[in-house]
This record gives sequence, structure tokens and C-alpha cells, in this order.
Amino acid sequence: MLNVKTSKNEPKRDYIERVKKIARESRTETLARLHASAEGLSTKQAILNREEYGANEIEDAKNDSKWHFFIESFLTPFTIVLILLAATLFIADVVPSDQDDVSTAIIIIVMVLIAGIIKFVQNIKTSDAVEEMLHLVSVTTNIKRDNENRELPTNEVVVGDVINLSAGDMVPADMRLLRSKDLFCSTSYIDGKFDPKEKIATKTPRFEQVNNYLDYPNIVYEGTTIVSGSGTGVVFATGKDTIFGKKIRDENKRELHKTTFNVGIKSITKLLMIMMVIVSVLVFVINGITKANWISSFVFAIAIAAGLTPEMLPVIVTSNLVNGSKEMAKRGNIVKRLNSIQYFGSADVLCTDKTGILTQDKVMLERHYDLTMQETKRVLELSYLNAYYQTGMKDLIDEAVINAAGDELDTNEIQRDYNKIDEIPFDYNRRRMSVVVANSDQNHGEHLLVTKGAAEQMLEVATKVELNGKVLPLTKERREKILEQVEDLNTDGMRVLLLGYKRNPAPVGEFSVNDENDLTLVGFLTFLDPPKESAQASLAKLRRDGIDVKVLTGDNEAVTRTLGLQVGLNVNVVYSAEDLEGKSTEELSKMVEECNIFVELTPELKTKIIKLLRTNGHTVAYLGDKINDAPAMHASNVSISIDNAVDIAKESADIILLNKDLAILEDGVRISRNVLGNIMKYFKVILTSSFGNSLAMIIASLFLPFLPMMPLQIVVMNLLFGMSCLLIPFDKMPKSYLDKPKKWAVRRLPKFMIVFGPISTVIDIITFALLYFWICPHIAGGSFNEITKSQQIIFITSFYTGWFIESIWIQEIVIHIIRDKRFPFVFQRATGPVLAGTLITAIVGTILPFSFLSKDLAFGPMPENFLLVILILLLAYILLMSLVKVLYLQKNNFLI
Repeated sequence: MLNVKTSKNEPKRDYIERVKKIARESRTETLARLHASAEGLSTKQAILNREEYGANEIEDAKNDSKWHFFIESFLTPFTIVLILLAATLFIADVVPSDQDDVSTAIIIIVMVLIAGIIKFVQNIKTSDAVEEMLHLVSVTTNIKRDNENRELPTNEVVVGDVINLSAGDMVPADMRLLRSKDLFCSTSYIDGKFDPKEKIATKTPRFEQVNNYLDYPNIVYEGTTIVSGSGTGVVFATGKDTIFGKKIRDENKRELHKTTFNVGIKSITKLLMIMMVIVSVLVFVINGITKANWISSFVFAIAIAAGLTPEMLPVIVTSNLVNGSKEMAKRGNIVKRLNSIQYFGSADVLCTDKTGILTQDKVMLERHYDLTMQETKRVLELSYLNAYYQTGMKDLIDEAVINAAGDELDTNEIQRDYNKIDEIPFDYNRRRMSVVVANSDQNHGEHLLVTKGAAEQMLEVATKVELNGKVLPLTKERREKILEQVEDLNTDGMRVLLLGYKRNPAPVGEFSVNDENDLTLVGFLTFLDPPKESAQASLAKLRRDGIDVKVLTGDNEAVTRTLGLQVGLNVNVVYSAEDLEGKSTEELSKMVEECNIFVELTPELKTKIIKLLRTNGHTVAYLGDKINDAPAMHASNVSISIDNAVDIAKESADIILLNKDLAILEDGVRISRNVLGNIMKYFKVILTSSFGNSLAMIIASLFLPFLPMMPLQIVVMNLLFGMSCLLIPFDKMPKSYLDKPKKWAVRRLPKFMIVFGPISTVIDIITFALLYFWICPHIAGGSFNEITKSQQIIFITSFYTGWFIESIWIQEIVIHIIRDKRFPFVFQRATGPVLAGTLITAIVGTILPFSFLSKDLAFGPMPENFLLVILILLLAYILLMSLVKVLYLQKNNFLI
């Protein structure tokens, strides 16, 4: 969350001065300043304003045009290295020898085109997939356009637009209010303050308020949430030009770069780049000294650098995330931020409210008792006035009251008899809400404040009770009797609210929280919110998946404990807000571990619990859909909301569920873990392959009298391997992997690389020996130092063919070995696309040296029975890797 007062980047002074002027001028002057009208803009004018002032997006505008993707795909380190390699080969080979054979350069250009096109297509597919998913859950705003009110996506808001605001809305841009009615706002997203503030369109800042622009009564800023009431305002700044736009954008960037996911990718990229530099320099120096041809050694070193450049890493990582998000969308999980998938899969704690998540989302008003526990229409009538006339987000309790009143009372008559005067919205400190109505029938002019709230908070401000038509003092005995009745109802699983009233509380227009005193208690409202039939099974599945579910609710202990027993939660320990007060950080850290149910919580306490869990090393997911959930969502590692949630919850969410069902969430968790596993699998594959090949290149350079492989052959081999790795996102992780949360543990990767990488080097060395001392002498007619120059060329090109084929098969087979701890192909098999892709790549690599390109690629003859040698070497590699896997897993918990 942004805390404006402690932020290093204060809004620009000229912008603050502009806000001061707008706040102090009349609405007519503001509209004139913006060339706007109270009736809103036309579509044509909105388009012009968007071109002039920019789109309503906090993030920097992304250039996602196809032309941009095309350029980005071809201007990469890999393609630059290839172009440099082609130029060097041309200078080294064609120019001095006065030859016109440019086939090598043409092949390299083809490699550039292939690599670029693959990345271009992948970027387009990724962009389209993300846009498609975001369209499913876009936040909308009610805008006056073309003389009518329209629900349009928030990013279509422009300067000069007139916006209609109501409870639950998130203010989409900086606005000057034109009209307001009982408009209360929460600015917790901006300044961390949870108490609602009233905004009044006709009120300008007082002299002492001028320098405190956050509290201007007629200005609302982007990110503000409407708690209750309604209003209309004109937009004077959008997107990153809003007073907090740049701050929020910069904060989001900092948070993005701080995520373990991005840090991990940077670490792996850095490791590969360091390896590239070290290996390239070593092979250049070694070959330069041993072969006495520094130009050829330099070209060879560039090719090694190209092979070790992690060119496909971003494409494959993004492909994994996009494929995962598509699969999650099919199961009802819409991913708004791709990087959140890794946190979703790593989550080991899920914090959630109970209403609508563990319960049926169908609250029913069971009883409307007076204080003698008799049902009476008077209690229902007063509760109807409170529920019907409040303009905050009508929750399930208000809807239950309104529905019950519609069945039992003449609500039209009630609406004729009472007019609303004012309201005092609910907040989580008071745990009450009030409306003020005027009686227009009998007792003309009488104002009545009607309040409902939690029992203890109502008793704090009550001094009288209404019993059998008489108003009597609230004595200690009567207080205890009421609490006893409430406890009995709570034990039966009923949620209980007390109802009270006060006659003629204050002059009109001056009602405030201070008027909630000297109340007369009149009765109880009891509600039943039964558990979902699927809740117990869903919670059991989440526990099976290693996720500890913690309920963070504002309800009381008795009701929550009863529900917990019904759905299978551990209710042995339940902590309330009072239990948490005054405890040290160490005590609180222990309490959040030993308890799964926290009750009577404020938004601040929910946020504090999540931060404590994170400090304890947990990856925390938070599921929320209400205004008060936004701070906790920001504090969590991954925030989850519902498609029909309030704007601020949907805007804050990383993932949105299309239905309020934990079973959907559980499906999403397992898919996320599969994505995380495939990404880790790819990292381990390329690190193992790169490290093994690097060692082999260094050793071969030391002992061979010629270059171990031609630069172009290295490029082709690595391009083929990279293309086959593009299929890893379509693989499946084993069930055992999906059953537990997995942390993004990149620190273990160097150890994994050092353990498994040299095994392929061992097979390479055996291959070198077989080729150099047996196979190539047989083909060329003798050992290398005893044959003619022309025979040596045959010897060398045959060597290249043998090692190229062996390397291709080893690189492809490693994907199948590392993917699972079990023996490959027998006890575990990759998915069809991965099996087919790796097999086709290996076959293409085998056929290539015997194709029409063999001369251009500098390949030589090789007997057919060499494939039997390759088979034996592959079996040896699989057995050796499997043995090392067993030894590795004796000291390590998991392979991937």
C-alpha cells in the first residue's frame, strides 16, 4: 500500500497548486477550465481528449503493436551475435580467399529469421491471450456519454468526463465533485487510513485545510473507494497524470522487480551470462594457443557465446505462464497478472472471510425478536428503515432484511411514512451503521435515528431498553441478560445484531458518529448463513495440497466457531481482536501460527495478521471481495477476488474467480504448481545442458588438434534444442509434485547444475575417444597425425558429424530424465507434445548431416552402425543420470 505522507516522491508542486485552484473555484469555473459540460462528453470529444491527455492507465503505455513486436523479436542478443558471426565468417573466409561461396552466411541469416519469427509469433500469442483474459474481468465505470449513462471500462475515462459514483465504486481518476449525497469515501488505498471520510460537492476547503490536499471535501482522487452515498464528478486528470498516478506506477514497478519470481529469472540469466563469458574466453584462449589460429578461435568463441545466450528464456517462461493462465481460465480462475501464478502455486496459507466463501452466500433473516424474545413487526419495520435507506454496499444482511420485510410488511406504506434525512456509514471500529429518517405521517417532523450493529458495540452506546412498550433504563442486570440471550443464539449458529433508535438526535445536516449515543435498544435480528455443501470437501482438498486455511472475519467467536465445526476447520484455538491487543511481535508471530480462526477483526488487524504470516516465511494468498478487504489484499503475496466483487477488490486482485467456490481455487492452485514446475524444469534442463556442453568444449579444445565443432554447427544445434524446449510448457508435472506448495528456490540451481551437468560431459568424452581413436580413423584411413591433409578434412568433418548427432540426442533426452525422479520412459513419461517434439528434433538433427546441407554445414561421412553406438551411449547416460538422481534425492527433498 502507498503511504503518501511518507513517500519520497511528492506530487509535483504545480500540480498541487492546480488542485488547490480547482478545489476553491465553483463547479461552473471547473467545467469551463476543462471545456466540459455537466451533461458529459460526446464520443467524438472523448476520443479527442484521449489523444490530447492520454489514456487512463497508471502503468506506462505499452507499445504492443505488431511492428513493435517484430522489431523486438529480431533485435536480441542472440540475433546480434549471429549477425556478428556471419560478418566475421565473411571477412575471415570469403574476402581473403576471394571466394564467392556465401552459403554459410545465408544459413546464418536463415537461423536469424527462424529465431526471430518464433519469438514474434510467441509474443503476439501472449499479448492476445492476456488481453482476452483481462476483457473477461474488466472494471467498469458509469460515465455520462452522448447524453446517457453508460457502463464503460475504466481505461476509457478521459479528462472532461462526468462520472456517476455509488457505493462500492473505485474512483477511476482525479475528480472535482459536482454533486454529492451522503458521500462517504475510504482512502486506505492511498494513505492507509481506514475511517470513512465524508465528501461534499458544495463545500470548499477552509483556510486551515488549504495545504492538506488529501482532505479537500470536494476532491476525490484515483484509488479512493466509495463506502456509501452517491455523487457525480468531472475528471480533471487521468492515469499517470493523476496526483498519485506516478507514485502508484513507480511503487508497482518496485514491487514487480522485488518479487522472487523476477529476482529468480535475473539470477538465472546472470548465471548463464557469467558462464557464457568465462567459457567463451577460455575456449578462445585455449584454441588460439593450441591451434595457432586466432581468427578461427575468435569465431568459435562467438558461436559458443551465441549457444549459451539465454535467448529463449523469456519466451519459454512467458509461454509457460500464458498456457497456465489459459488452463486456469477454463477452470474459472482469471489471471490478471501473469507473475502472480508463481505465488499462487507457492502459497501455503490461504486467508479468507467466511461469508459467501464457506457459507452459501444466502443469508436469511430467521427471527426479528423484541427483548423478550418475541417476534414483533415493530423490530422488522425499524430494521427495514435501516437497511432500505442506507446507501452503502447493501450486503447479504441488508438484503435479507429487505426481503423479509417485503413478505411480512407493507413496505410501500413505510416508504410513504418515512423520508431519509441522513446516514452514518458502517466502519469496522464502531461496527454499527445508522440512518436518520423523518416521520411524515404521525408525529410530523420527528427525526428518528435507527442503528443496528454488533451486540457489544451497541451496548456501549445504549442507555435504555424498550420492554413491553415501555422505555426503561439499561441496568447491569438487563445488559447481562441481553448478552446471555445473544450468546445462546450465537451458539445455535445464528448471527445476531442488536437494533436501537434515538428520537430527534441532532439538527439536520449535522449528524455524525457522536449522535450514536443514548440509544434505546428495541430488539434482536438473527440471521442464518448456512455452510456450503462443498465447503468441507474443498477445505479437505486444500489441506491435502498443503494449504493451511485461516478464517479472518469480523463476526463473533460463537458463530464462527459453529461454522468451523460444520466445515471441518480446527476450532480448538480462536483468537479475537481483544486477544491480539497489547501483544509483542514475538507473541503475535506465535499466535498466528497456532490459530486458524480470527474473529471480530478490523481491516487493520487482517492486514497485520497477513504481514506476520509473511514475516514467518509463509507465502500468503488472500481471498476477498469487499471494500474492507483491499488493504489485506495488498499485504498478501497473491490477492484473489470474485467476478462480482466491488471495484476496489477486483482492481486489487491478481486472480479473479468466476464463482465463489473454493473448489475452483483449488484447481487453480494445482495448475499454478504445474506452471511453476515446468518453468523450474526448463531452468534445470538448460543449466544442466549448458554446463555439460561448456565443460566438454573446454576439454575438447585442450586435447583435440582441431576445433571441436564448427561455429555454424553450434548455432544450428542450439537453435534445434531451443525449439524443442518451447514444448516444455505443455508438459505435466507428476501428482506428487502438485500435492505440496513449492517455493521459488533458485538458490539450489547452481548445485543442481554442478551435480548433473558433468554427466553429459562424461558421455561426451567417451564419444570423443570413440570418434578420435576408432570411428574417424576407420573412415579417413588412419590416425589423424598419420594421414594426408585431404584425409584429415574427412577425419574432422566425420568427427563433427558424430559429436553433433550425439549432442542432439543427449540434449533432448535430458528433458525426459530431469522432469521426474522416476526412471524415464518406463515409470514416467512426458506428455504427447513433448515426446513428439523432442523425438522429431533428435531425428532432424540425425538426418541433417546426411542431407543436401551437409557440405555447407561442414559434415562428413558416418557409418550407419554409428546409430547403435549412439543408442548405447544414450542408455549409459540414462542409467548414470538415474543413479545420480537417487543419490541426489537422498540429501535433497525434491528434484524439480
